[in-house]
Amino acid sequence: MATIYTPQHLRAVVDMGSNGIRFSISSLQPPTARIMPTLYQHREAISLYDAQYSPTGQRQPIDDATISAVCTAFQQFQRTCLDFSVPEDEATRTAMNSDDFRARIKQAVGWDVTMLAKEEEGRVGAMGVASSLPDVSGLVMDLGGGSTQLSWLINTRNPANVQMPEQGAVSMPYGAAAMSRRVAEAERNGTTAELKQEVQRAVSDAYASLKVPASLQDIAKIERGFTLYLSGGGFRGWGYVLMSRHAVQPYPIPVINGFCCSRAQFLDITSVQHAAVASLEDDEDGIFRVSDRRAGQVPAVAFLVNALAEALPEIKEVRFCQGGVREGHLFLQLPDETRSQHPLVVATETFDTSNTSGAITKLLLSALPNPDGKKHPADHYSATFTQDLLEAFANLLYHHATHSKDLQSSSALRSTTSGVLASVHGVLHESRVMLALLLCQRWGGDVPPTDQQFKHAMEQLVDSPWTLWWINYLGAVGALIAAVYPASITARNTGRLAFTATWAETEKGEPEVKLRVIFAEGAHSSGFAKDVQAVEKVGKKKRWVGGRDGVGYKVQAESTNGDE
Repeated sequence: MATIYTPQHLRAVVDMGSNGIRFSISSLQPPTARIMPTLYQHREAISLYDAQYSPTGQRQPIDDATISAVCTAFQQFQRTCLDFSVPEDEATRTAMNSDDFRARIKQAVGWDVTMLAKEEEGRVGAMGVASSLPDVSGLVMDLGGGSTQLSWLINTRNPANVQMPEQGAVSMPYGAAAMSRRVAEAERNGTTAELKQEVQRAVSDAYASLKVPASLQDIAKIERGFTLYLSGGGFRGWGYVLMSRHAVQPYPIPVINGFCCSRAQFLDITSVQHAAVASLEDDEDGIFRVSDRRAGQVPAVAFLVNALAEALPEIKEVRFCQGGVREGHLFLQLPDETRSQHPLVVATETFDTSNTSGAITKLLLSALPNPDGKKHPADHYSATFTQDLLEAFANLLYHHATHSKDLQSSSALRSTTSGVLASVHGVLHESRVMLALLLCQRWGGDVPPTDQQFKHAMEQLVDSPWTLWWINYLGAVGALIAAVYPASITARNTGRLAFTATWAETEKGEPEVKLRVIFAEGAHSSGFAKDVQAVEKVGKKKRWVGGRDGVGYKVQAESTNGDE
């Protein structure tokens, strides 16, 4: 389903970083403004940082050839903006360079270049991180080419509220490219230990100056550490290396945004460095999305990571974010009401053409028994299957109906990684996995041999075998709902189906899900016997996660008519 974007909602942004220039055109058109769809993006690999150093390492002005290349790139983007009918007053530029350099750009395209102070860059970058995930609460670091910023961030959706330090962030001269030079120089001079102490001291002082609120520190104490949110090319390169070293291989989700790892994985410096070296030595089989330049910077990033481990408070987990200056600038333009929306719901609601996903979501929730019942103590399904997730599931419940049966499960499985939701901004890897598997099971879960390894990899990313069992259960329930309401729920057919779910016990005293399937009078429950049985079959031990000795519950599905 194609979306037509109107020109008045388009925003053109040029983010001039030290390692490259990123051109993009995005839309802030409702109802998808929260996920900021990108219509065009292009990166020019022009390193303004390297251009300021001679081959001998001495600082120098940016040369004419580099300035000319930048101006040519701006002129090409200006033509692109005209092609997309971007309003002239909505072309936003961010940069940090000399007056002469900006004057040349002004002369070439007639655009003024706004120079962000380091701290303001950190503030805008933090907003980019806030845009990258549904909720954020922890420490934030951005690693560019010339500098790195440290801050803290609390972004809640109900109500919408983004909190950060008054100064935005503390900037330190330890970017990936800068650290590469500093580390090489320290190794030559034998001052590596002194450099490490300098970085640790700077990071410690920066953290102290941020005055992290007590509420955030209290959460860190309860959860045994902060969540550290990372953005910027240097850290994303580190993240891609970690994805290539993940226990699940090949790692099935290609995007870096939303990827999470433990403290121990993040600090496995030796493995990351070995992988980067191997990538540089292998011309044909490098690491996905890790260029030779990024791989070459890994030792410097490793030096910084090592210093962070000793300078920052306890870190529980690390979450990687795509959001940067571009995303932060756009996110700042959104009203609080839009910022409070869940990205996954926003991305899928356009597929709910009948505007009835709310009723379907209620049906799905009613098929889940009260979590206070006799469930397994390791089963936390009520916290996992949130209303936002189930609403997204409901929005896409019918999307693959137009596909042939041979493709439905497979296309649904790939929908969040290379299908209709692949480009969505602001979604966790966990959510991509859960929604893909729910949709796959809604269509029966049977995939061709070409997708079996991929499905197995996705299943391995699920946090618990109990969660996998509930995915199978809710997928079957979703298929039953779609069978009873083949054209979704409308004013003419509402009330045709209802569920009540409770906990019971088997004869052996084991917990059992008892699902009462209530059909309205005239709905002919016998016509849906196979669909009800499919739900019940999820509870057969041979279909449990791990087989008969694995994980699952018996399901007793009982069909009744509303007048019984």
